[in-house]
Amino acid sequence: MYNIKYSPTVGLVYLLGTFPEFRNVFYKRIGLWKVFLNIICPQLSSLYIYTDKIGKGLFIQHGFSTIIAAKALGDNCWINQQVTIGYSNENDMPTLADNVTVNAGAKLIGNVYLGNNSIVGANAVVVKNVPPDCTVVGVPAYIVKRNGIRVTEKL
Repeated sequence: MYNIKYSPTVGLVYLLGTFPEFRNVFYKRIGLWKVFLNIICPQLSSLYIYTDKIGKGLFIQHGFSTIIAAKALGDNCWINQQVTIGYSNENDMPTLADNVTVNAGAKLIGNVYLGNNSIVGANAVVVKNVPPDCTVVGVPAYIVKRNGIRVTEKL
């Protein structure tokens, strides 16, 4: 009906103006330029990202009260609100592989590795490695789905 074409600049301005979570990730990626852009479009003050290795396609659903301190985040990770991904001591912190989903309120603590396509349920506490293609829930977390099949297994 209408043949409207947007430039990449218009798209970037739209994302910066509309989604504060996007601003935090974008500013983390661009380095020093964030000082100037933060004046115009401030970051979300309750979203903290202390990760240098961030894969493409990181999506933060709601960044409220979220702390991300990981060794690395793989491609296409999805992180919801009130999530803590962090240290258990000075050096041990989680690593998320590709296509990992971390649902609201989950805690990932220490030197744990979450395999490709894994899902962490809401309010789960993960302190052990999660194999690929698994869904974990509970405190402490345990596996409820492996390769699409319902199971009940300890981590």
